[in-house]
Amino acid sequence: MSRSHAPILDVSGLTIIRDGTRILDRVSWRVEPGEHWVLIGANGSGKTSLLSALIGYLMPTEGEMELLGCRFGESDWRELRCRIGLVSSSLRQMMADTEPALLSVVGGRYAMIDLWGEPTRSDRREALRLLERVEAAHLKDRPWAVLSQGERQRVLIARALMACPQLLILDEPCAGLDPVAREHFLQFLERLSRQPDAPSLVLVTHHVEEITPLFTHALLLSGGRVVAAGPRKTALRSETLSRMFGSPVRLKSRSGRLSLEVQAATAQVM
Repeated sequence: MSRSHAPILDVSGLTIIRDGTRILDRVSWRVEPGEHWVLIGANGSGKTSLLSALIGYLMPTEGEMELLGCRFGESDWRELRCRIGLVSSSLRQMMADTEPALLSVVGGRYAMIDLWGEPTRSDRREALRLLERVEAAHLKDRPWAVLSQGERQRVLIARALMACPQLLILDEPCAGLDPVAREHFLQFLERLSRQPDAPSLVLVTHHVEEITPLFTHALLLSGGRVVAAGPRKTALRSETLSRMFGSPVRLKSRSGRLSLEVQAATAQVM
């Protein structure tokens, strides 16, 4: 298989055991070029552990993992991280309050927070281009402390794109957004995904309402195990979501958007 047709991600039998607890149990997942995935699961399902393993912060106990054509154990994962864009709440909390958005974006090229030194003219030009790409050029001189949550997410995406990633992971990017800001952000992701050189997207969430039509595939996790994986029409079903959440739910679809109806629990008669 040529490099251009190699999968973005290929995980097989990934298992992580810590202190006798199986955090991940034989997880297999394959992402092909052009696919956009949603990784969904309740709190404690293993989403964060899977992401930590993918970017090399959590060592697998068993299994095989290939990312962007590099096999875990045979490649330098520190260099590989520079080819993966990650937008997460932990990164959002680390940003320097006084740093202007343009410099926050430039820092993405060097994996640096609170950039020190004078950025090159080329770096500034590229950072401004990316801010324009994420529809946030007007924020270039604004310090981090005064940006709204939605504005911060766009700046972080521009920052992640500075490294020209083939894979962009959005770890619960809508957390903290009000309903209107959330919809505006999801609409922005739709536009971003249609750009010619857009990376493959992975959205991590536990809200089906955030799964827009741009996402072609879904991976459902529960208790560190895969409940379902594949095209969204087959993976996202009432029965699979009920197994994932451990409670009866009904999935509804209207105009390409999803919602979840949780069935009332049956009261026990004493």
